[in-house]
Amino acid sequence: MVGSIEVPSNNSYSNGLMQNNNGFEDKLNELRKFLGKSDGDLLKIVGVGAGAWGSVFASLLQDSYGPFRDKVQIRIWRRSGRAVDRATAEHLFEVINSREDILRRLIRRCAYLKYVEARLGDRVLYADEILKDGFCLNMIDTPLCPMKVVTNLQEAVWDADIVINGLPSTETREVFEEIRMYWKERICMPLIISLAKGIEAELGPSPRIITPTQMINQATGVPIENILYLGGPNIASEIYNREYANARICGAEKYRLPLAKFLRQPHFIVWDNSDLVTHEVMGGLKNVYAIGAGMVAALTNESATGKSVYFAHCTSEMIFITHLLTEEPEKLAGPLLADTYVTLLKGRNSWYGQMIAKGQLSLDMGDSISGKGTIQGVSAIEAFYELLSHDSLNVLHPDANKPVAPVELCPILKILYKILITREQGVEAILQALRDENLNDPRDRIEIAQTHAFYRPSLLGYP
Repeated sequence: MVGSIEVPSNNSYSNGLMQNNNGFEDKLNELRKFLGKSDGDLLKIVGVGAGAWGSVFASLLQDSYGPFRDKVQIRIWRRSGRAVDRATAEHLFEVINSREDILRRLIRRCAYLKYVEARLGDRVLYADEILKDGFCLNMIDTPLCPMKVVTNLQEAVWDADIVINGLPSTETREVFEEIRMYWKERICMPLIISLAKGIEAELGPSPRIITPTQMINQATGVPIENILYLGGPNIASEIYNREYANARICGAEKYRLPLAKFLRQPHFIVWDNSDLVTHEVMGGLKNVYAIGAGMVAALTNESATGKSVYFAHCTSEMIFITHLLTEEPEKLAGPLLADTYVTLLKGRNSWYGQMIAKGQLSLDMGDSISGKGTIQGVSAIEAFYELLSHDSLNVLHPDANKPVAPVELCPILKILYKILITREQGVEAILQALRDENLNDPRDRIEIAQTHAFYRPSLLGYP
């Protein structure tokens, strides 16, 4: 088919290990029945976007359900034309030759020679081409299972039953606006699971936050109950290497319960939750504060004390912000807290903060970094700051006893904005902010938030 790279599936193996398919066929049959699929009618699942987490998520489904080709089709879409640079091609060649199982697989598929040629500089590899063989451009060191890759968006989504949004939040609206054109004739709308962690701020006519699930709803007209969010303490490469992990799928009960069961695996436990707003907003917020965590770690030479002080203050700001947006948000505990912790500890946003603080990256390089993808925390810092500093919003400052913009109670967010967006301050300013003797006790900020006095339903577009 035009625009497609179809790959024969050999999904009894993942990373060279035999997979136990016991129970997966039953779960697949149960979801097919729930969605009204008849015999001979494939359940069609497509991932849109092939960053690290999007690729791993699609690969997990391929590993688990790929053998049942008469019942399910799993594919992933990414744009064509993205070239793999020479240095990455050389590193990819080293990864291939360090893994006997991967080497044998490529030789058996007659795909090894192109990597030799790329290593020698005799040809150019492309991101969609290597994804077919199980290599994600943003995660070269973790080979995945072979994938069925589609580079034509219309072909990928037009009859999909389940769409996985693996795009950065900054690209979600644009791509789903295009997808809307392909769904005009659909009678039954698909289910959409969004993995995106980021937000947009819309300042006029009144300030409000827009999450990826809302972007998809606005762009496509798909009912909001058909759109779910999945997030958790997930480092993509570790999950694919079978490290224990958990996540929550949030949204309408009708769909989240059967989807949670379908997605659950022995090493990847999926719970369900109704609080879509808190989880999605926290998904964006944790990337904001992860950048600062990386800066603090680098500037203090990995001081446990410094990082713990930062953690106390940043989590109190996160709690404060979610109470502005949700009347009764879920507490920052359990998987929500774990998600925040792992992102501050190890993730691309934390890595980015470290590299900026060490001078190994420049702000002029932008927020799309080779080998890492989009650093979503940068755009989220700008969005949250603009939203919470809008002159139409105010809260009562506990010490000054006067109305102030909500951002005035979020000093870390303020300083990150001045470092990364306006560039008024250098990275050392984040330590100065933590050492400010006038900084409010994190406990005070949490107590203020939990009074619910600051809840602003209009910030999510509610009347």
